[in-house]
Amino acid sequence: MCCGRLHAEHAASGKLSASTPEALMRSRYSAFVLDLRPYLLASWHVSTRPAELEPPEPGLKWLGLDVKRTAMQDADHGTVEFVARSKLGGRAHRLHETSRFVRENGEWFYVDGDLKN
Repeated sequence: MCCGRLHAEHAASGKLSASTPEALMRSRYSAFVLDLRPYLLASWHVSTRPAELEPPEPGLKWLGLDVKRTAMQDADHGTVEFVARSKLGGRAHRLHETSRFVRENGEWFYVDGDLKN
């Protein structure tokens, strides 16, 4: 898995080493697939981070990630538009979002996102 290195580095050092907003987005998707809630919380900006994340619903299966577009607003702010597909209870679901990211002290963080229809 391409993001395993980022997850392992964070587990060992507490640092987030994603080099771009897209790399962090992909590592967060993988963390959802693997239920790595500590990584998800650590990669969430402190200004919008929830206190905790609920475990995934039993039977949830992530099916894939499609990055539609990435953009840099400046050196420390970027967006990633993506579609994540999942299946639960025999029903397919799509999460289409444009996520905002900020870099602080050399580390990228997820801030928030706008859901698309």
